[in-house]
Amino acid sequence: MDKQPLIDLFKKNRVLPDAAIEVMVGEYEERHFDKNEYFLKQGRVSEALYLTGGFMRAYAFDREGNELTTNFFVPGSAVSEPASFFLRTESMENIQAITECQTYTISYDRMNKLFHSVPEFREFGREMLVKELVTLKQRTLAMIQKSAEERYAALINEVPEIFQRVQLKYIASYLGVTDTSLSRIRKEFSKKAP
Repeated sequence: MDKQPLIDLFKKNRVLPDAAIEVMVGEYEERHFDKNEYFLKQGRVSEALYLTGGFMRAYAFDREGNELTTNFFVPGSAVSEPASFFLRTESMENIQAITECQTYTISYDRMNKLFHSVPEFREFGREMLVKELVTLKQRTLAMIQKSAEERYAALINEVPEIFQRVQLKYIASYLGVTDTSLSRIRKEFSKKAP
C-alpha cells in the first residue's frame, strides 16, 4: 500500500524524523469510499481519516427533517466528527462521500497510542486541532456577520473546485441560503467576472 500522501502530510509543516513518520503511518489503513457511501452515520461513534482524493460532506437534520450541510472535506482534509471522536459519543452528524474517495483511516485507540508514544504526532495533532478550531470559529462568525454573497465569494476563492464536484443544493445549504438565492448569487457573480 502506498502511504506517500500520508508521509507528505506529516512532512508538510514540520521536520520530522523518518523513524517517527514510519511509526505514525503504520497506524493508518488505506480505505476506498464509493460515491454516496457513508463514513459516519448519525447515532454512531466517529473514527477519523485523512482524505487524499475525492470530496465528502458532513450534514445534519434540522427540526423539520431538512438536510443542512455543515462542512465539506476536500483532498488534504482530516475528517471526523470531533465531539463524537474525542468524547466517544454518538454523532449528531452524517459524513458521506460525494465523489469516490481515497482515504487513510485511524481508530481512536490507534490515535491515542500515537499521542502517548510519539511526541511528534502529539504536536502534529495539536496543530491540526487548533486549525480546525479556528476554521470552525471563522465559519460561525461568517454566518453571523457576513452576507450570503460574501460567504459565496469566500467559498469560491478558498475552494473553487467544490463547484465542479458538489451538487449546488449542498452548497446552498452550507451557505445558509435557498437554491433560488444561490442561483441569483451565481448569476450576479458571473456578470462581474472579466
